[in-house]
Amino acid sequence: MTEESKNQAAAAPADQTAAAPAEGEAKVAKKIVKRSKKNVAIRQVGSGRAYIKSTYNNTIVTFTDQNGNVLSWSSAGQCGFKGPKKATPYAASIIVKDAYEKAKKYGLKEVSVFVRGIGGGRESAIRALNANSLIVGSIKDITPIPHNGCRPPRPRRV
Repeated sequence: MTEESKNQAAAAPADQTAAAPAEGEAKVAKKIVKRSKKNVAIRQVGSGRAYIKSTYNNTIVTFTDQNGNVLSWSSAGQCGFKGPKKATPYAASIIVKDAYEKAKKYGLKEVSVFVRGIGGGRESAIRALNANSLIVGSIKDITPIPHNGCRPPRPRRV
């Protein structure tokens, strides 16, 4: 029995070493095999909406279709601006250019603009839309305005 157990012990490492290259070969074979990508048809959107949110700290531009489904968006932080530079007119023009590059594959040509907020990038973002060969159909200001708002705090008693 000792000879049989020695033979089994000697055979076991041989099986493991023989199995190891097989696993490595399988891994290599898996890496070589590539899946074919599905040909997904990108829907063409001729007209859409551009939402510009301009605050004192940042500017965000979003392109959507007529139903409100987002096609692309960009913000000052995403474009590499930091700190107070995010709310500048120059940053707003770069943001519009970046967002339009992403939305170009959908065939976006005409937009209705909805502007929200009172930051420095409002006007330059609209001008940048026109500069990037987009037809601006209408401009609407949707900045929220309080109608008498919340109840004010009580006066202090000193």
